[in-house]
Amino acid sequence: MLASAAVRHGVRGARATQRGVVAAAGGSEKLTIFDTTLRDGEQSPGATMQATEKLAIAKQLSRMGVDVCEAGFPIASTGDFEAVQQIAKEVGSFVENRDSGVPMRIAGLSRATEGDIDRCYDAVRHADLSRVHTFLATRYAGSATRDAARLLLPAPRLR
Repeated sequence: MLASAAVRHGVRGARATQRGVVAAAGGSEKLTIFDTTLRDGEQSPGATMQATEKLAIAKQLSRMGVDVCEAGFPIASTGDFEAVQQIAKEVGSFVENRDSGVPMRIAGLSRATEGDIDRCYDAVRHADLSRVHTFLATRYAGSATRDAARLLLPAPRLR
């Protein structure tokens, strides 16, 4: 389903294969659908979801052929950790309507700190395929970090 959408929308070199894989003509590139609805979608005002709603959406994303579902930010709260863990346990081996027979990869978002990564892994590890998706925060309040960051930036030019 998603493979044919990529072809319809003109993804460069895309073609739908029998298993729903999107590949560039003459190459082995694959378009990976990485969905952030369950994490990023909650950033919209009034879009907070209950764990049962997140689970239902995760199952539907899997049925649609999404490759990776970023299920949440487990360090943010106990509720978010539990929702990500439940999705990993219940959807992480779910292959209903997946032509490939391979379950969707369940990811959690994590700052690049040991404690965050450990907490994220504890939530997603129950899935057959899991991922810890890390990021480096670029804005810190600490003056030492701010001063160190200034050393890496080019000095502004005065005219």
